[in-house]
Amino acid sequence: MKRIAPLLLLLAFAGGVRAQEVAPEALLGTFEGPLVIGRDSMTLAFTFSLNGGELRAQLFSAAMGIYGMPADSVSINENALRIAIPRLDLEFTGRLRFDESGGRIQRIDGDWFQYSEMVPVILLPVNAPSF
Repeated sequence: MKRIAPLLLLLAFAGGVRAQEVAPEALLGTFEGPLVIGRDSMTLAFTFSLNGGELRAQLFSAAMGIYGMPADSVSINENALRIAIPRLDLEFTGRLRFDESGGRIQRIDGDWFQYSEMVPVILLPVNAPSF
């Protein structure tokens, strides 16, 4: 019983905390950051746009020779982002981190999953891909 009480207290507190619902417009633009795999480091970027009200993403990475590959699916669930590009066996999942006002995305803390390997990635907003 002593172990259950703290768990119940934690669950009760967590139930009162709600994640922020995110409008797709909040993601519009480009987010860029380093992808470090072993000794190799490359810059990657995702550019987000709306097409007929649907959120779209394109991948950019000069090191991979990719300049605007469209994602097959992009979804936001509260502050969780998921991007899938099956032809690269790629899935990117991330958490949107907002500024103190909650109105602007400061960064995306994510994980790059490709070929059964996971690499943490932090993406920051930029005006355009830097490469």
